[in-house]
Amino acid sequence: MIDRRKLAIVRWRASAAAMALFLVAAGAASATEGLVTRPSSHSVDETLARLEGALKERGFIIFTRLDHAAAAQSVGLKMPRSTVLVYGNPRVGTARFLQHPTLAIEFPPKALVWEDADGKVWVSYNTSAWIKVLDSRHGAPSNPNPAQADAALDAVIDAATK
Repeated sequence: MIDRRKLAIVRWRASAAAMALFLVAAGAASATEGLVTRPSSHSVDETLARLEGALKERGFIIFTRLDHAAAAQSVGLKMPRSTVLVYGNPRVGTARFLQHPTLAIEFPPKALVWEDADGKVWVSYNTSAWIKVLDSRHGAPSNPNPAQADAALDAVIDAATK
């Protein structure tokens, strides 16, 4: 005959172990989420202009700006400044899209320049770790040198924010 008390303890321990594994996995996911947010010492407009200039100097094309605050204002809502700059390099992206067409839902890359409630300006962007997740989602090979890609993007962000 099964001792119900022992069975309850075994079930509790199994549940506790499963919860511990879940919390560890959740912590790892947020730690490797791949989103970087850095402060800017400039206004939103100046940061955007500097970011755009730094990207163009490095051969990128600016596809568009998505001004979320202006969109909110157009429907009678108010929010702090928040603009997404969409940029890319068709010489790189086109070849990847031809091999893996669904990658186009994830790219081109973006950078968000935003202002918090206290008026502080920030820039947020994805790292190579996150781009690797996106690549794998579509069966595409990842950048063989993610540290180099991150360093190049960090230099662009430095030019925009310092």
